Amino acid sequence: MADMRLIVAGAGGKMGRTLIRAIAETPGTVLAGALEAPGSELLGKDSGLLAGLPANGIEISGDLWTLSKEAHGILDFTVPAATIANVAIAAQRGIVHVIGTTGLSASDNAVIKSVTSQAVVVQSGNMSLGVNLLAALVKQVAKSLDEDFDIEILEMHHRQKIDAPSGTAYLLGQAAADGRGVNLEQRSVRARDGHTGPRNPGDIGFATLRGGTATGDHTVIFAGPYERIELAHKSEDRMIFARGALKAAMWAQGKTPGFYTMADVLGIGSK
Repeated sequence: MADMRLIVAGAGGKMGRTLIRAIAETPGTVLAGALEAPGSELLGKDSGLLAGLPANGIEISGDLWTLSKEAHGILDFTVPAATIANVAIAAQRGIVHVIGTTGLSASDNAVIKSVTSQAVVVQSGNMSLGVNLLAALVKQVAKSLDEDFDIEILEMHHRQKIDAPSGTAYLLGQAAADGRGVNLEQRSVRARDGHTGPRNPGDIGFATLRGGTATGDHTVIFAGPYERIELAHKSEDRMIFARGALKAAMWAQGKTPGFYTMADVLGIGSK
């Protein structure tokens, strides 16, 4: 099979540069294009040099329609507005769209799912193997324990992260809610300040920390009478997300149009 030709969206950002390095290290994949926002000061720059590699001749472009003409997939870790703009083009071109963007609204996610009758989309709040296995464990533990065990999710990221709680925290919260058989939006508590009163049984709490250069630490706490269970994952390098995204892209090539998650990629999903 020919190498999978991949476009990296947000190629000038930290995650984009990591993805370019990952593609260079991964047999079976090749960089087909490097995308940045129209008007970016990085347009025309060599994407290899930006990623700390030798020049690769792939210049940063703001034109996804042209880049996608001969591509097989796009790796998209950008911002919601950019991802939604990319969704339509990826669907029209019929290329795999791997989405790791966080901070998406309910309406954004509805747009993404609206194209999956004609396109293959793999979306996850976190692409790492460890986090998705953690989510499976969280779901099982939440299913096994009753509301005597309160669920709290603690996450920490670097000071530059612009959304909170993190997409991974939501992923873990959704796993807990699925295990309990409840609606996360109805049962989540995302901020506490002042005189809040006692905790409501069955709520799923979120706490957010920001600072330094942390790439992502997450702990799910099940706090019961006189004991606690803590399930944790600590990220040490963005490369784990990049490698997961590449695994997702290669897995998705040739799949029937539809909406998939990393649980499906890893064989621990319901499909």
